Amino acid sequence: MDFDLAIIGAGPGGYVSAIRASQLGIKTIIFEKDKPGGVCLNIGCIPSKSLISQAEKYRNMLEFIDKGVKMDLTSFDYKKVFHESRKASETLSNGVKYLLEKNNITYINSQAKITDKNTIKYENKSITAKNIIIATGSKPRELKGFEFDEEKILSSTGILMQEKLPKSILIIGSGAIGMEFAYVMKSFGVDVTIAEMLDNILPLEDEDTAKILKDAFKKDGIKILNSTIAKSYENYEDLLKVKLENIKDNSISEIKVEKILVAVGRIPIIDDLGLENTKIKIEKGFIKVNDYYQTDESNIYAIGDVVKTPQLAHVASKEGEIAVEHIKGQKNKLNLNAIPSAVYCEPEIASFGYTEKALKENDKKYKKAYFPYYGAGKTVAIGKSDGIIKILYEPQTHEILGAHIAGYNATEIIHEILLAKSSELLPEDIANMIHAHPTISEAVMESMRAVEGWAIHI
Repeated sequence: MDFDLAIIGAGPGGYVSAIRASQLGIKTIIFEKDKPGGVCLNIGCIPSKSLISQAEKYRNMLEFIDKGVKMDLTSFDYKKVFHESRKASETLSNGVKYLLEKNNITYINSQAKITDKNTIKYENKSITAKNIIIATGSKPRELKGFEFDEEKILSSTGILMQEKLPKSILIIGSGAIGMEFAYVMKSFGVDVTIAEMLDNILPLEDEDTAKILKDAFKKDGIKILNSTIAKSYENYEDLLKVKLENIKDNSISEIKVEKILVAVGRIPIIDDLGLENTKIKIEKGFIKVNDYYQTDESNIYAIGDVVKTPQLAHVASKEGEIAVEHIKGQKNKLNLNAIPSAVYCEPEIASFGYTEKALKENDKKYKKAYFPYYGAGKTVAIGKSDGIIKILYEPQTHEILGAHIAGYNATEIIHEILLAKSSELLPEDIANMIHAHPTISEAVMESMRAVEGWAIHI
């Protein structure tokens, strides 16, 4: 065999798998048809967070204008914001390539296809490997009648590559991607409408924290239409006239916008991989795997968005580590209830574990405790007092079943609670730990004191 391991795809799942393999002494080759870093670094997580960061800075300037500071924003050029986001992606993509070289991993910039369980063909060449990991990721899901042209009907990729802001936009779907772009667009002055077919935004998040974000968006002037589907559109002068239907009362309305963003999920990229040349099975569009990400072809593994687990970059990375470690005989598993979720808006949303809805559906006994952000002095001092920390816990043992945060810096402070959960600590352990004052993390301490029945600042 030419290599111990061949990896197809150099996104967060693939490149992390390769580096972990190198650390374990596994001779590795990795194929990537585009750029190192995959969707996340190039047209996903990283450039979108760059836009969000710049949107926040722009908002801060507007706040100073409200306080009487004179600024001239007429020369603002969104094209420079766009180029800053591309610069961030390019820097990190080059960083991934450097890490692969540093770890003596053979990198091939080419499409790859499996021709049998140990052979991969690329260009007019082929290599053999004892093991293979499929880490090809996903692409935006199209919506019938709203197929992407990336000019007026945009995918998440298309909107990231826009160098000019539209005056108005309809966002179909209120998952993390839709909500984050709604925040960015509105921050830069775009008229934003969100259409969501379900009763709540962020359907995978706890309803209480999702409602806080919904209220914040509405206060900001973003129009949110729940229980609403986009039926069709037609060109209307220089705009798009979209027909919307409320699925509860079947009422029809119309909206005119310059562009439409379709953000209704992502689908695995598994075409043209040569899976038909193996025993690999597909179930509901995803590659079937076991707890260690082995497919039905035992030496071939699949990780990340091509398998039916949360489509998150950090999940793909961890799955890659587990797969590589399994090749070396280790048997680690992913704890689905210990996966943090993060939505980067204002306020931020972060969570892990059960939602209250899921606990009810699974007939699990639970209690809940809340602590409002305004109870932590620093949030008031910095003008970020809107938000809550919600803890779901087992009534007798007080074991943490789920944590849900809506508020400033939520995506960072969630990890203190997750670390406690992963270390089998209880709320009383955090409640009794001294936290620096003033910090937002004090709200975490107080939320645990609320579980124990002795919160001080509410």
